[in-house]
Amino acid sequence: MTTIKNISGRIWAFWGAIVFSITLLIAVIPIWLTNYIKEPAGTEIFRRISKVWMEFFLFMIGCRIIVKGKEHFAKGQNYIVVSNHNSYMDIPVTTPQIPGPNKTIAKAELAKIPLFGLIYSRGSVLVDRKNERSRKESFGKMKAVLEQGLHMCIYPEGTRNKTNEPLKSFHDGAFKLAIDTGKPIIPALLFNTKKALPGSSNPFYLWPATLRMDFLAPVPVQPGDTAANLKEKVFKIMHDYYKSNAANYS
Repeated sequence: MTTIKNISGRIWAFWGAIVFSITLLIAVIPIWLTNYIKEPAGTEIFRRISKVWMEFFLFMIGCRIIVKGKEHFAKGQNYIVVSNHNSYMDIPVTTPQIPGPNKTIAKAELAKIPLFGLIYSRGSVLVDRKNERSRKESFGKMKAVLEQGLHMCIYPEGTRNKTNEPLKSFHDGAFKLAIDTGKPIIPALLFNTKKALPGSSNPFYLWPATLRMDFLAPVPVQPGDTAANLKEKVFKIMHDYYKSNAANYS
């Protein structure tokens, strides 16, 4: 990366931080009020507010968002959405763009950030990955989300993919959840979020990019499926799709 681009990216990150902070102050009260609306309507109103907020924020930082495959979400059916995870940009892109009310499994420690934590908690099932009890409780909470008719969004890689591979290996949780509940899985692929916000590989750096989110056809739970073979099946679908499309979307 050239020195000029590196400096420009840091200036742009400062602009992005200003825009995010100002719009956060505007969004926080209406989002907080959605806690008092019965589910699933409360979470759907939260999602719509977040969608307006995030699309305005992305516009202001020069990031275009293109979403493909929303037709795979059948009316009256909720899903377990599994997405790749490359950047801190992923969650603000994913939650608003999933059609219908949804919650995301997310790190509990980020909920402690003032103001932002209120919004983060509203759209999440929080888990402390270092705490065995918290991990077990989060599984029950995700089941409850699905029972309410909401979608549940999970990043099966667990943490951000910092490798050069399309995907990291998957954890079992999303697939055990599918087996236990019978809910179909919708694979989702994010492209270019790491290009816009690299994170630890280049701290405090932001760059305009065209972001893509592609939803793929549902993968139903078949008789005889196990979490292991369902995980293998979904991993192959997502890996092959990413490999086939990454170059076209860059």
